[in-house]
Amino acid sequence: MSDHEDRETFCHDPIGHAEARAGMTVGELAEGYGAAGIGANDVHEAVDIYAEMLDDDVTTFVGLAGAMVPTGMRAIVSELIRDGHVDVLVTTGANCTHDSIEAIGGKHHHGEVTPEGHTEREHDENLRDEGVDRIYNVYLPQEHFALFESHLREEVFTPLAAEGAVSIQRMTEELGRANAAVNEREDVAEDAGVLAAAYENDVPVYCPAFQDSVLGLQAWMYSQTSDFTVDALADMTDITDIAYEADSAGAFLVGGGVPKNYVLQTMLVSPDAYDYAVQLTMDPSNTGGLSGATLEEARSWGKLEKDARNVSVYADATITLPLVVAAARERVGE
Repeated sequence: MSDHEDRETFCHDPIGHAEARAGMTVGELAEGYGAAGIGANDVHEAVDIYAEMLDDDVTTFVGLAGAMVPTGMRAIVSELIRDGHVDVLVTTGANCTHDSIEAIGGKHHHGEVTPEGHTEREHDENLRDEGVDRIYNVYLPQEHFALFESHLREEVFTPLAAEGAVSIQRMTEELGRANAAVNEREDVAEDAGVLAAAYENDVPVYCPAFQDSVLGLQAWMYSQTSDFTVDALADMTDITDIAYEADSAGAFLVGGGVPKNYVLQTMLVSPDAYDYAVQLTMDPSNTGGLSGATLEEARSWGKLEKDARNVSVYADATITLPLVVAAARERVGE
């Protein structure tokens, strides 16, 4: 070893070996990941950072992209909201749509990508004939969309039309109220969900690209024959004010796309930036797209503080989201 005393980059920090034994808690598993390398170590770091973000003094912005609701992640987000761990939620019109469908009695179902004896195209042609929509290996009968459309027209858009131009956040708030009301009135077995939890706990839900969804299509159609209209810029003052007033802020980004950038860009007009950031993604950075852009790149824009704690975990978020949340909540004793 004496021949290498001048090493500056290398440090003596041997890799350990994670355990996987019966009876372990998810927190113990994630703690063991810290001894390992590659993605396991990133998961450990994500748990460590997210546990700090759960502190009441940290204003937490959550970006929820992709198909997280129809793939079974709905209750995790709802519980975080109800337990006070989400100060701002930015999500997609698709997640709002699917969350509402379950709130009012619809369900998503296990499906197949390519059944035995069929090509994927043949399978999807059959589903088209049967009136079933597919999200990878999840099925959704189209009659649930008809139920959702009636729900929007009868419970949401009609009261909003009397208010003049409304913000997107006001629309998601009214949708959450309606979801909660119908869920209770109809005694729906499924929980009222994300938007209902946000409504009941005064958590704003921003959906900057809501037009890109069945929710957006129905809003546009209703606006053609009524006074209902949406002001797409109105939300920016509110979300920016929240960022501006935060003493300490964290970004928890599940997936990329519009929710990710909308969360991060709020700091561009604030004197400070995010102190913490965790990104769960599968998108590579070398394409130059926003979804895969590293959090280090966000630092160059002033979206993260220079000394911010941040990590990206590259894996399917339906795997990493439950693991990171459960381990972090175990860490802080919840």
